[in-house]
Amino acid sequence: MDVASTASLRVYVSEWENGKRNISDRYAAILRKLLGVIDTELRGGATEVAPSGVDGYDELLSRIDAASSVSQSMVKTFNDQTELLRTMDRQLGASALVDQMAGHLAALEDALNFAVLPSARRPVALALAGASTLAAWQAIDAGAVERAWRHYEVAKRAARDAEDRMYLTHAMAEQAYVLCEAGRPGLGLELVRDAQRTLGRDGSPRFRAWLYAAEAELCVHAGLPDDCRRALDAAAASLPPGHEDRDPEMRSIFLNEAHLARWRGNALALLGDEDAVRSLYGALEVVDPSFVRAQAGLHADLVQAHLARAEYEEANNHLRQARLLASRTGSVRQRRRIDLLSARL
Repeated sequence: MDVASTASLRVYVSEWENGKRNISDRYAAILRKLLGVIDTELRGGATEVAPSGVDGYDELLSRIDAASSVSQSMVKTFNDQTELLRTMDRQLGASALVDQMAGHLAALEDALNFAVLPSARRPVALALAGASTLAAWQAIDAGAVERAWRHYEVAKRAARDAEDRMYLTHAMAEQAYVLCEAGRPGLGLELVRDAQRTLGRDGSPRFRAWLYAAEAELCVHAGLPDDCRRALDAAAASLPPGHEDRDPEMRSIFLNEAHLARWRGNALALLGDEDAVRSLYGALEVVDPSFVRAQAGLHADLVQAHLARAEYEEANNHLRQARLLASRTGSVRQRRRIDLLSARL
Protein backbone atom coordinates (compact mmCIF):
# COMPACT_ATOMS: atom_id res chain seq x y z
CA MET A 1 0.00 0.00 0.00
CA ASP A 2 1.17 3.55 -0.70
CA VAL A 3 1.86 5.50 2.50
CA ALA A 4 3.45 8.83 3.32
CA SER A 5 7.20 9.30 3.50
CA THR A 6 9.08 8.27 6.63
CA ALA A 7 9.42 11.89 7.74
CA SER A 8 5.71 12.54 7.28
CA LEU A 9 4.77 9.32 9.05
CA ARG A 10 6.79 10.41 12.10
CA VAL A 11 4.71 13.58 12.23
CA TYR A 12 1.47 11.63 11.75
CA VAL A 13 2.30 9.19 14.55
CA SER A 14 3.14 12.03 16.93
CA GLU A 15 -0.10 13.83 16.09
CA TRP A 16 -2.14 10.61 16.40
CA GLU A 17 -0.66 9.94 19.83
CA ASN A 18 -1.31 13.50 21.02
CA GLY A 19 -4.83 13.69 19.61
CA LYS A 20 -3.99 16.44 17.15
CA ARG A 21 -4.90 14.40 14.05
CA ASN A 22 -7.65 11.83 13.48
CA ILE A 23 -6.55 8.45 12.13
CA SER A 24 -7.97 8.07 8.64
CA ASP A 25 -9.75 4.86 7.64
CA ARG A 26 -6.86 3.95 5.32
CA TYR A 27 -4.22 4.16 8.06
CA ALA A 28 -6.57 2.61 10.62
CA ALA A 29 -6.87 -0.49 8.42
CA ILE A 30 -3.06 -0.82 8.42
CA LEU A 31 -2.59 -0.09 12.13
CA ARG A 32 -5.28 -2.51 13.30
CA LYS A 33 -3.50 -5.44 11.65
CA LEU A 34 -0.04 -4.23 12.60
CA LEU A 35 -0.89 -3.76 16.28
CA GLY A 36 -3.55 -6.48 16.63
CA VAL A 37 -6.16 -4.09 18.02
CA ILE A 38 -9.81 -3.42 17.31
CA ASP A 39 -11.03 -0.06 16.01
CA THR A 40 -12.26 1.28 19.36
CA GLU A 41 -8.91 0.44 20.99
CA LEU A 42 -7.06 2.20 18.17
CA ARG A 43 -9.19 5.34 18.02
CA GLY A 44 -10.09 5.47 21.70
CA GLY A 45 -13.87 5.53 21.53
CA ALA A 46 -17.05 4.02 20.10
CA THR A 47 -19.41 5.64 17.64
CA GLU A 48 -22.92 6.19 18.94
CA VAL A 49 -25.79 5.49 16.57
CA ALA A 50 -28.97 7.47 17.10
CA PRO A 51 -32.28 5.54 17.01
CA SER A 52 -34.28 5.91 13.84
CA GLY A 53 -37.55 6.77 15.58
CA VAL A 54 -38.25 9.69 17.91
CA ASP A 55 -38.65 7.50 20.98
CA GLY A 56 -36.58 4.53 19.76
CA TYR A 57 -39.38 1.95 20.02
CA ASP A 58 -39.55 1.32 16.28
CA GLU A 59 -35.85 0.50 16.19
CA LEU A 60 -36.13 -1.69 19.30
CA LEU A 61 -39.06 -3.71 17.95
CA SER A 62 -37.32 -4.10 14.60
CA ARG A 63 -34.28 -5.57 16.35
CA ILE A 64 -36.41 -7.87 18.51
CA ASP A 65 -38.27 -9.13 15.45
CA ALA A 66 -34.99 -9.75 13.63
CA ALA A 67 -33.56 -11.63 16.62
CA SER A 68 -36.66 -13.80 17.00
CA SER A 69 -36.29 -14.94 13.41
CA VAL A 70 -32.75 -16.26 13.94
CA SER A 71 -33.14 -19.87 12.88
CA GLN A 72 -31.06 -22.95 13.52
CA SER A 73 -29.51 -22.49 10.08
CA MET A 74 -28.40 -18.98 11.08
CA VAL A 75 -26.88 -20.30 14.32
CA LYS A 76 -25.05 -22.92 12.25
CA THR A 77 -23.73 -20.11 10.05
CA PHE A 78 -22.44 -18.32 13.17
CA ASN A 79 -20.72 -21.50 14.35
CA ASP A 80 -19.27 -22.18 10.91
CA GLN A 81 -17.80 -18.68 10.91
CA THR A 82 -16.23 -19.32 14.32
CA GLU A 83 -14.76 -22.56 13.00
CA LEU A 84 -13.31 -20.79 9.97
CA LEU A 85 -11.74 -18.12 12.19
CA ARG A 86 -10.32 -20.85 14.46
CA THR A 87 -8.70 -22.60 11.48
CA MET A 88 -7.27 -19.34 10.15
CA ASP A 89 -5.99 -18.46 13.62
CA ARG A 90 -4.05 -21.72 13.88
CA GLN A 91 -2.31 -21.12 10.58
CA LEU A 92 -2.08 -17.32 10.22
CA GLY A 93 -2.16 -16.05 13.79
CA ALA A 94 -4.51 -13.71 15.64
CA SER A 95 -3.31 -10.30 14.49
CA ALA A 96 -4.58 -10.78 10.93
CA LEU A 97 -8.10 -11.61 12.15
CA VAL A 98 -8.88 -8.71 14.48
CA ASP A 99 -11.43 -7.00 12.24
CA GLN A 100 -13.19 -10.22 11.22
CA MET A 101 -13.47 -11.42 14.81
CA ALA A 102 -14.75 -8.06 16.07
CA GLY A 103 -17.50 -8.04 13.43
CA HIS A 104 -18.41 -11.66 14.18
CA LEU A 105 -18.75 -11.01 17.93
CA ALA A 106 -20.78 -7.85 17.32
CA ALA A 107 -23.27 -9.79 15.19
CA LEU A 108 -23.59 -12.53 17.83
CA GLU A 109 -24.00 -10.10 20.72
CA ASP A 110 -26.60 -8.17 18.75
CA ALA A 111 -28.56 -11.36 18.08
CA LEU A 112 -28.42 -12.32 21.76
CA ASN A 113 -29.20 -8.86 23.17
CA PHE A 114 -32.52 -8.70 21.34
CA ALA A 115 -33.58 -12.36 21.59
CA VAL A 116 -36.49 -12.55 24.05
CA LEU A 117 -37.49 -16.17 24.63
CA PRO A 118 -35.13 -18.87 26.00
CA SER A 119 -35.66 -21.08 22.96
CA ALA A 120 -34.14 -18.33 20.80
CA ARG A 121 -31.51 -17.19 23.30
CA ARG A 122 -29.85 -20.48 24.25
CA PRO A 123 -28.36 -21.52 20.86
CA VAL A 124 -27.15 -17.97 20.19
CA ALA A 125 -25.67 -17.74 23.69
CA LEU A 126 -23.73 -20.96 23.15
CA ALA A 127 -22.43 -19.67 19.82
CA LEU A 128 -21.36 -16.42 21.50
CA ALA A 129 -19.64 -18.28 24.36
CA GLY A 130 -17.61 -20.35 21.90
CA ALA A 131 -16.66 -17.37 19.74
CA SER A 132 -15.78 -15.19 22.73
CA THR A 133 -13.36 -17.72 24.21
CA LEU A 134 -11.66 -17.99 20.82
CA ALA A 135 -11.45 -14.19 20.59
CA ALA A 136 -10.06 -14.05 24.13
CA TRP A 137 -7.32 -16.56 23.36
CA GLN A 138 -6.45 -14.60 20.23
CA ALA A 139 -6.22 -11.44 22.34
CA ILE A 140 -3.84 -13.19 24.77
CA ASP A 141 -1.72 -14.24 21.82
CA ALA A 142 -1.66 -10.64 20.56
CA GLY A 143 -0.69 -9.30 24.00
CA ALA A 144 -4.04 -7.50 24.52
CA VAL A 145 -4.74 -8.88 28.00
CA GLU A 146 -7.51 -6.46 29.01
CA ARG A 147 -9.42 -7.26 25.83
CA ALA A 148 -8.91 -10.97 26.56
CA TRP A 149 -10.33 -10.56 30.06
CA ARG A 150 -13.41 -8.77 28.75
CA HIS A 151 -14.01 -11.46 26.12
CA TYR A 152 -13.86 -14.16 28.82
CA GLU A 153 -16.40 -12.23 30.89
CA VAL A 154 -18.71 -12.11 27.86
CA ALA A 155 -18.19 -15.85 27.34
CA LYS A 156 -19.05 -16.62 30.97
CA ARG A 157 -22.21 -14.51 30.88
CA ALA A 158 -23.29 -16.16 27.64
CA ALA A 159 -22.62 -19.64 29.07
CA ARG A 160 -24.67 -18.83 32.17
CA ASP A 161 -27.46 -17.53 29.94
CA ALA A 162 -27.38 -20.85 28.07
CA GLU A 163 -27.16 -22.77 31.39
CA ASP A 164 -24.20 -24.75 30.06
CA ARG A 165 -21.54 -25.65 32.63
CA MET A 166 -19.01 -26.97 30.11
CA TYR A 167 -18.83 -23.67 28.25
CA LEU A 168 -18.75 -21.77 31.56
CA THR A 169 -15.90 -23.81 33.04
CA HIS A 170 -13.97 -23.69 29.76
CA ALA A 171 -14.04 -19.88 29.85
CA MET A 172 -13.08 -19.86 33.54
CA ALA A 173 -10.11 -22.18 33.02
CA GLU A 174 -8.78 -20.26 30.03
CA GLN A 175 -9.25 -16.96 31.87
CA ALA A 176 -6.85 -18.32 34.49
CA TYR A 177 -4.05 -17.98 31.92
CA VAL A 178 -4.59 -14.20 31.88
CA LEU A 179 -3.98 -14.17 35.64
CA CYS A 180 -0.92 -16.38 35.23
CA GLU A 181 0.60 -14.15 32.56
CA ALA A 182 -0.13 -11.13 34.74
CA GLY A 183 2.01 -12.63 37.49
CA ARG A 184 -0.76 -14.18 39.62
CA PRO A 185 -0.41 -17.93 38.92
CA GLY A 186 -1.73 -18.84 42.38
CA LEU A 187 -4.97 -16.97 41.76
CA GLY A 188 -5.16 -18.52 38.29
CA LEU A 189 -4.79 -21.99 39.82
CA GLU A 190 -7.64 -21.24 42.24
CA LEU A 191 -9.82 -20.25 39.29
CA VAL A 192 -9.04 -23.50 37.43
CA ARG A 193 -9.88 -25.54 40.50
CA ASP A 194 -13.07 -23.56 40.98
CA ALA A 195 -13.92 -24.40 37.37
CA GLN A 196 -13.43 -28.10 38.16
CA ARG A 197 -15.75 -27.81 41.16
CA THR A 198 -18.31 -25.94 39.05
CA LEU A 199 -18.26 -28.69 36.42
CA GLY A 200 -18.65 -31.43 39.03
CA ARG A 201 -19.51 -34.76 37.42
CA ASP A 202 -20.68 -33.13 34.21
CA GLY A 203 -18.64 -32.76 31.06
CA SER A 204 -17.04 -35.20 28.66
CA PRO A 205 -13.99 -37.28 29.68
CA ARG A 206 -11.81 -35.42 27.15
CA PHE A 207 -12.86 -32.07 28.57
CA ARG A 208 -12.18 -33.21 32.14
CA ALA A 209 -8.72 -34.34 30.99
CA TRP A 210 -8.18 -30.89 29.48
CA LEU A 211 -9.09 -29.25 32.79
CA TYR A 212 -6.59 -31.45 34.66
CA ALA A 213 -3.88 -30.58 32.12
CA ALA A 214 -4.61 -26.86 32.55
CA GLU A 215 -4.41 -27.33 36.31
CA ALA A 216 -1.02 -29.04 35.91
CA GLU A 217 0.38 -26.13 33.89
CA LEU A 218 -0.83 -23.58 36.45
CA CYS A 219 0.66 -25.69 39.26
CA VAL A 220 4.11 -25.36 37.65
CA HIS A 221 3.88 -21.58 37.61
CA ALA A 222 2.51 -21.57 41.17
CA GLY A 223 5.54 -23.57 42.36
CA LEU A 224 3.68 -26.81 43.16
CA PRO A 225 5.58 -29.58 41.32
CA ASP A 226 3.96 -32.49 43.16
CA ASP A 227 0.47 -31.15 42.47
CA CYS A 228 1.50 -30.70 38.83
CA ARG A 229 2.48 -34.36 38.46
CA ARG A 230 -0.73 -35.52 40.17
CA ALA A 231 -2.82 -33.38 37.80
CA LEU A 232 -0.94 -34.76 34.76
CA ASP A 233 -1.64 -38.31 35.94
CA ALA A 234 -5.31 -37.44 36.43
CA ALA A 235 -5.43 -36.02 32.89
CA ALA A 236 -3.92 -39.20 31.46
CA ALA A 237 -6.40 -41.34 33.40
CA SER A 238 -9.38 -39.28 32.17
CA LEU A 239 -8.36 -39.05 28.50
CA PRO A 240 -10.20 -41.44 26.13
CA PRO A 241 -7.83 -43.74 24.18
CA GLY A 242 -7.24 -43.42 20.44
CA HIS A 243 -6.01 -40.85 17.94
CA GLU A 244 -9.22 -38.77 17.90
CA ASP A 245 -8.40 -35.35 19.31
CA ARG A 246 -11.53 -33.22 19.04
CA ASP A 247 -14.26 -33.20 21.67
CA PRO A 248 -17.71 -33.51 20.05
CA GLU A 249 -19.33 -31.69 22.99
CA MET A 250 -16.80 -28.84 23.13
CA ARG A 251 -15.49 -28.16 19.64
CA SER A 252 -12.73 -25.85 20.81
CA ILE A 253 -11.02 -28.66 22.76
CA PHE A 254 -8.31 -30.63 20.94
CA LEU A 255 -6.69 -33.25 23.14
CA ASN A 256 -5.35 -36.76 22.60
CA GLU A 257 -2.31 -38.65 23.86
CA ALA A 258 0.04 -36.72 21.54
CA HIS A 259 -1.32 -33.35 22.70
CA LEU A 260 -1.09 -34.44 26.32
CA ALA A 261 2.51 -35.57 25.76
CA ARG A 262 3.27 -32.03 24.62
CA TRP A 263 1.52 -30.60 27.70
CA ARG A 264 3.44 -32.99 29.96
CA GLY A 265 6.70 -32.10 28.24
CA ASN A 266 6.00 -28.39 28.66
CA ALA A 267 5.33 -28.82 32.38
CA LEU A 268 8.34 -31.06 32.94
CA ALA A 269 10.57 -28.66 30.98
CA LEU A 270 9.48 -25.80 33.23
CA LEU A 271 10.25 -28.02 36.23
CA GLY A 272 13.70 -28.81 34.82
CA ASP A 273 12.88 -32.53 34.58
CA GLU A 274 15.08 -34.43 32.08
CA ASP A 275 12.13 -36.62 30.99
CA ALA A 276 10.69 -33.55 29.24
CA VAL A 277 12.82 -34.08 26.12
CA ARG A 278 11.42 -37.53 25.39
CA SER A 279 7.80 -36.39 25.74
CA LEU A 280 8.35 -33.33 23.57
CA TYR A 281 10.10 -35.13 20.73
CA GLY A 282 7.31 -37.70 20.71
CA ALA A 283 4.75 -34.90 20.41
CA LEU A 284 6.77 -33.16 17.69
CA GLU A 285 6.70 -36.29 15.51
CA VAL A 286 2.90 -36.38 15.36
CA VAL A 287 1.85 -32.71 15.61
CA ASP A 288 -0.60 -31.59 12.93
CA PRO A 289 1.35 -29.28 10.57
CA SER A 290 -1.66 -26.96 10.32
CA PHE A 291 -1.24 -26.12 14.03
CA VAL A 292 1.54 -23.61 13.33
CA ARG A 293 1.35 -21.88 16.71
CA ALA A 294 1.39 -25.23 18.51
CA GLN A 295 4.54 -26.19 16.61
CA ALA A 296 6.18 -22.93 17.66
CA GLY A 297 5.27 -23.70 21.26
CA LEU A 298 6.72 -27.21 20.97
CA HIS A 299 10.05 -25.89 19.71
CA ALA A 300 10.10 -23.32 22.51
CA ASP A 301 9.41 -26.11 25.01
CA LEU A 302 12.35 -28.07 23.56
CA VAL A 303 14.59 -25.02 23.99
CA GLN A 304 13.57 -24.95 27.65
CA ALA A 305 14.14 -28.71 28.03
CA HIS A 306 17.58 -28.69 26.36
CA LEU A 307 18.67 -25.70 28.43
CA ALA A 308 17.85 -27.68 31.58
CA ARG A 309 20.30 -30.34 30.32
CA ALA A 310 22.93 -27.75 29.28
CA GLU A 311 22.57 -28.88 25.63
CA TYR A 312 23.06 -25.48 24.06
CA GLU A 313 23.51 -26.46 20.41
CA GLU A 314 20.20 -28.35 20.37
CA ALA A 315 18.55 -25.47 22.22
CA ASN A 316 19.78 -23.01 19.58
CA ASN A 317 18.43 -25.17 16.75
CA HIS A 318 14.95 -25.27 18.26
CA LEU A 319 15.11 -21.57 19.13
CA ARG A 320 15.54 -20.73 15.44
CA GLN A 321 12.57 -22.92 14.51
CA ALA A 322 10.42 -21.43 17.26
CA ARG A 323 11.26 -17.89 16.21
CA LEU A 324 10.49 -18.62 12.54
CA LEU A 325 7.09 -20.16 13.31
CA ALA A 326 6.16 -17.46 15.84
CA SER A 327 6.95 -14.82 13.21
CA ARG A 328 4.58 -16.55 10.78
CA THR A 329 1.67 -16.22 13.21
CA GLY A 330 2.71 -12.85 14.64
CA SER A 331 2.30 -14.20 18.19
CA VAL A 332 3.34 -11.52 20.69
CA ARG A 333 3.02 -14.02 23.53
CA GLN A 334 5.33 -16.56 21.92
CA ARG A 335 7.85 -13.99 20.76
CA ARG A 336 8.07 -12.68 24.33
CA ARG A 337 8.80 -16.17 25.59
CA ILE A 338 11.34 -16.79 22.82
CA ASP A 339 13.17 -13.56 23.71
CA LEU A 340 13.39 -14.68 27.35
CA LEU A 341 14.78 -18.08 26.29
CA SER A 342 17.21 -16.42 23.89
CA ALA A 343 18.62 -14.34 26.74
CA ARG A 344 19.62 -17.57 28.50
CA LEU A 345 21.75 -18.83 25.61
